Amino acid sequence: MTKERNNPLSRRDAILATAASRFRREGFERTSVREIAQALGMTSGSLFYYFATKEELLVAIMEEGVRDIIQSVRDGLAGETLLPERLLSMVRSHLRALLGSRLDAMTVLLYEWRSLSPDAQTRVMASRDAYDALWMEPISEAAALGMVDADAVLVRQTVLGALNWTAQWYRPGGRLDIDALAQRMYTMLFPRVVASGREP
Repeated sequence: MTKERNNPLSRRDAILATAASRFRREGFERTSVREIAQALGMTSGSLFYYFATKEELLVAIMEEGVRDIIQSVRDGLAGETLLPERLLSMVRSHLRALLGSRLDAMTVLLYEWRSLSPDAQTRVMASRDAYDALWMEPISEAAALGMVDADAVLVRQTVLGALNWTAQWYRPGGRLDIDALAQRMYTMLFPRVVASGREP
């Protein structure tokens, strides 16, 4: 039995990480399975033991990215009951997941949608819809209280668009760490919610 088959989980994780890095830097269409396999010291045939197609590999990267960010936000929400603290926690948890060790996978999740077939888009979108639903609850609450625009869907799209764009320009070691960036973006995106949390 090969080493890959003896340790399938760690090898699978290595394939996902390497593929995500290549897809982010070169693009899905311009990256070959052979290049991914060579970077791992594998043959293309060995890689196909884990993923039947290159698209299946892309879908796995995206689905795991969504699962990671959902778990990050849910963990951050644990114990938070007040609206300002919940929204701040969600902004912070989203940025930690997006800009942390899985940045390659998260960037692929955001920008390689056009590379998926319609069936694969539907599959991944189901996971993404679950994440959007997490945001709709507090944003709808804020909208009902007059703390954000009444169009809660547009608010969610605007907030996530702003947060996701940080993947294009944020650099570790810059003038803001992730938590400081989260605080600043929360203040800019939800000024009336912030003000409500300061009222006596």
